[in-house]
Amino acid sequence: MGTPLAAPGLLLLLLAGTAGLCRALFSLPLRVSHPAAPAGSPPAPVVLRPASGSRQQDAPGAADGLALASDPGGTLNFLAMVENLQGDSGRGYYLEMLIGTPPQALNILVDTGSSNFAVAGVPDPDVTSYFNPELSSTYRSQGVEVTVKYSQGSWTGVLGTDVITMPKGLYGSYTINIATILESENFFLPGVKWHGILGLAYDALAKPSSSVETFFDSLVRQAKIPNIFSLQMCGAGLPVSGSGTNGGSLVLGGIEPSLYTGDIWYTPIKEEWYYQVEILKLEVGGQNLQLDCREYNADKAIVDSGTTLLRLPEKVFSAVVQAIARTSLIQEFSSEFWTGTQLACWDRSEKPWSLFPKLSIYLRDENSSRSFRISILPQLYIQPILVIGDNLQCYRFGISSSTNALVIGATVMEGFYVIFDRAQRRVGFAVSPCAEADGTPVSEIEGPFTTADVASNCVSSVSFHEPVLWIASYALMSLCGIILLVLIVLLLIPPRCQHRYTDNDVVNDESSLVRHRWK
Repeated sequence: MGTPLAAPGLLLLLLAGTAGLCRALFSLPLRVSHPAAPAGSPPAPVVLRPASGSRQQDAPGAADGLALASDPGGTLNFLAMVENLQGDSGRGYYLEMLIGTPPQALNILVDTGSSNFAVAGVPDPDVTSYFNPELSSTYRSQGVEVTVKYSQGSWTGVLGTDVITMPKGLYGSYTINIATILESENFFLPGVKWHGILGLAYDALAKPSSSVETFFDSLVRQAKIPNIFSLQMCGAGLPVSGSGTNGGSLVLGGIEPSLYTGDIWYTPIKEEWYYQVEILKLEVGGQNLQLDCREYNADKAIVDSGTTLLRLPEKVFSAVVQAIARTSLIQEFSSEFWTGTQLACWDRSEKPWSLFPKLSIYLRDENSSRSFRISILPQLYIQPILVIGDNLQCYRFGISSSTNALVIGATVMEGFYVIFDRAQRRVGFAVSPCAEADGTPVSEIEGPFTTADVASNCVSSVSFHEPVLWIASYALMSLCGIILLVLIVLLLIPPRCQHRYTDNDVVNDESSLVRHRWK
């Protein structure tokens, strides 16, 4: 979970969408926490009129030992999981879940960028429901406090266990580790319709330690399902924070063929913490950005459904914005639009998407000498967010800068059916049939391409991936300092107090601190 799901305040930039020139008419403060037009709408402005790589083909049966078809009489029924999600890219996609005995119904945000399962445990002004452990006869507190921080927001709660069922998921009930959130800061936001978070990443990210069995690991162990899940989010071209909700599907234990078209292209998971992948290059309007491939992976590239936007490292973001501005049909454009502090508005009869270029991301194929590219059309990254009056539709830029990662978030994921194949350490992408705007597909997958023009490894092999490693390093350095201090004290002790070695003593000058020092 990364990018904020709602912006507290934006400036509205009113632009005319033209093929050659686009000028700002005026700007005014505007709060968009709630999707409806604010009370006291401004006067209607006068708007200018416009003058084969490693891929899996469709198959009704099994492939690579993975379940591809439903078993209506068993634990898995993938068709029952179709359209089990609701939400939008602006506030996240959520799944209904029943927790405790008797069951308490809550909506749970699906997040592939974290690993804890947590729900509101006390009333909160920004949530409509919460889980009350005292009302559940099957809840067991572990008495362990847990705190999780995200790129936006944090929460603190108490770890426990309880039974869960999913009305549109697996059959049966399962005992799961669950954190009840007692305090939070900027985690639950105004307008969200979910009451907790379902972290589907690896246990390396679980708090307070990786010994906490994650939700999906518990399902794999108890329900005996394959170690794979897949995700479809259907919000392409639709308002990112509208009054309604869009659909989507979280398929636990396999792949549902009706949720994709064409082939599935797989890229290896580089490391099992986030779903870290390897980006080889980016293209804007078919033009390579010509950056060192390590820039795209600084310091990681991940697939995260809990992040709203496509987030790019700062250097990559600047290059993308410059390329879009250079190749688009708009000659004048506010810099605040690119940074997310202004919206751009066009007459509702016009569609601005034809003014912007296609964006392509190249991922390394399972065959390391080849790659494939996933492409998103402007309908995915120029996102409708607000209607002003009867005539204006306002859009935001669905790409932002990041200080520590390239994050393939909802902006991109809404174009694809994404398979998280943990059993074979790979992430798959296929075109989603719901990724359409006005009947036109807004995503593409093509390949294979050669990787002869990129480095053999674009991912840094030296990186501290967990805060615990930093703690361990400081602890080890402190221990070395204490030992060094003791040695200095011993050296200063008068010789008469020192031990006199005899012929039977063995002296070994091979110090383990030298041979195994922290690097």
